[in-house]
Amino acid sequence: MGMVGGGIGAFIGGVHRIAAAMDGQIELVCGAFSSNPERSKVSGEELFLPPDRVYGSFEEMIEKEKALPEGERMDFISIVTPNYLHVPPAKMALENGFAVICDKPLAFNLKEAKEIKAIVDKTGLTFALTHNYTGYPMVKQGRDMVKSGKLGKIRKVVVEYPQGWLSTKQEEGDNKQAAWRVDPKKTGISNAMGDIGTHAENLAEFMTGLKISEMCADLTAIGEGRELDTDGNILLRFDNGARGVLHASQIAAGEENNLKIFVYGEKGGLEWRQMEPNSLIVRWLDQPIQIYRPGVDRTYLSEGAMAHTRIPAGHPEGYLEAFANIYRNFAMTLRARMEGREPDPQHLDFPTVDDGVRGMAFIENAVASSKSTEKWYKFTI
Repeated sequence: MGMVGGGIGAFIGGVHRIAAAMDGQIELVCGAFSSNPERSKVSGEELFLPPDRVYGSFEEMIEKEKALPEGERMDFISIVTPNYLHVPPAKMALENGFAVICDKPLAFNLKEAKEIKAIVDKTGLTFALTHNYTGYPMVKQGRDMVKSGKLGKIRKVVVEYPQGWLSTKQEEGDNKQAAWRVDPKKTGISNAMGDIGTHAENLAEFMTGLKISEMCADLTAIGEGRELDTDGNILLRFDNGARGVLHASQIAAGEENNLKIFVYGEKGGLEWRQMEPNSLIVRWLDQPIQIYRPGVDRTYLSEGAMAHTRIPAGHPEGYLEAFANIYRNFAMTLRARMEGREPDPQHLDFPTVDDGVRGMAFIENAVASSKSTEKWYKFTI
């Protein structure tokens, strides 16, 4: 793996490196860790990389790695930069034959996202997007229960992602994570919906297998002087006729990362909370409430849940393990394709460039809906 971004002090870069290393299938061999060459160099030293594999820019990294003999060069790049810097390295890597795993959202806008999809489709290279919440075993259990029809036809979906960290103007201090997120030049046309609303959208579509078809959005830039939304509430309609609600906020004072989803069908419903990820609550019309957990009695767990359960019962399957499930599946799929084999179907279970395109479409449709006077705004790509 070669990494773009994620240098000293970058939270998400460390998360990606831990996740990539967890299964012993991926080795970090090079990186362009900062747009500042000296900062990139120091970051490489801290990661014990040889100086000649630490680069001052992603362009230099891709060009020099491509020139190395096969077997010595990197096999793929991991992009962990702010939103506006996702597309340039992804595009160059793909055009030079390297697979890509990229943090979300995929691009700065929908047009760019479609350009990346076109290159992926043309080259056939492996591309993954780190919508990490899809990696949890109990999320996959919920998806498989819906897919098997156990809940009957899905009627209602409620997904929420409240945070409170931007209740005060963190961007006015030294909080770089806040500063770039509220800057339209670096994050795009949306903050809350682009940053966490896309996670909620992706989780809703992943667990239900449904697609959003219409929306009625109300986005608000709460916080004096802010240009981009920090709070949003959206009514949803899905392609099977189901109704839904999506709420994402960064000014919900006191909240941490309280992502949760409720899915209701004709026969029962599901509830999953990211802050208690080992429990999937299942409610039935004619039975007591059930709590499904990984690693206990595997006779009731789906194949997808079991394939992504790592540790014995009673040990939390957390954020890093879910992230690692995406990296492992991506790595095993890439390895199979490099060796001319068909990947194991379970290893194909990771978000792709198509999820990235839908995420960018969700952002643009939500912003357009919020500005529109129409009650229902058609979801278009």
